[in-house]
Amino acid sequence: MVATYEVFAIRYAHLERTARDNFLGGDEHDGPMPLDYYVWAIVNTERTVLVDTGFDQDTAWRRGRQIVRPVADGLGAIGISPDRIEDIVISHMHYDHAGNQELFPRALYHVQDAEMAYCTGRCMADSEVGGVFDAAAVTAMIDKVFAGRVQFHDGDEEIAPGISLHKVGGHTRGMQIVRVATARGWVVLGSDTAHFYANLEPGRPFPILDSLPAYIEAQRTAMRLASSPQHFIPGHDPLVLARYPSARAGLEGVARLDLAPQMGGTLT
Repeated sequence: MVATYEVFAIRYAHLERTARDNFLGGDEHDGPMPLDYYVWAIVNTERTVLVDTGFDQDTAWRRGRQIVRPVADGLGAIGISPDRIEDIVISHMHYDHAGNQELFPRALYHVQDAEMAYCTGRCMADSEVGGVFDAAAVTAMIDKVFAGRVQFHDGDEEIAPGISLHKVGGHTRGMQIVRVATARGWVVLGSDTAHFYANLEPGRPFPILDSLPAYIEAQRTAMRLASSPQHFIPGHDPLVLARYPSARAGLEGVARLDLAPQMGGTLT
């Protein structure tokens, strides 16, 4: 029998934005379309795995983002102590997914070979590419490599019963998604294979890309891995919090993804 998990989306930051900035080529029906920023926790009685680590207040100030609840506080709200987390999956090394590394002194980081080669290679000299990475976060990850705290992966791999990593690329060279067994089926934490549900619509990709063909194929892979389209979780959509139940009564900004969507989970 496959182990199953509770899965939490934990909102930590926010950015006011319009639709034209969220689709390659813009959007003729421009209007408000803000970004939310999340980390994701995968939990059962045997283990806790964190997916991505967010960014801190200093980064928020530099980049004009709003911290709504620091990552450590969001984890604490559901009973997770950052200094006890032993496994962290980094979906990709963009600044909003790979900061806060000092919060997790015991963690082993799971990263794709291709992503570390990408974020330390010649592409970073291009400001349009390198500007979405944080040099300090990349350097911190390199330090962890030398400290023996990075587990490299080359492709797809199960890291625990019911939790597997899948290299997809597209958004970045070594982008990976996470497939999790839950009581309602296989949930895929898609991270930035689609920032929004709307990025899954044909011809509407998010504009930050390493490869458009790989991005499209990444979405197809994610949908094959998920039990249904309602089991795919995008990386930055405020609708996630609207569609999924709160982790507990009165707790805002933390959703239970292992439970059925409250509004049907449609992709429109």
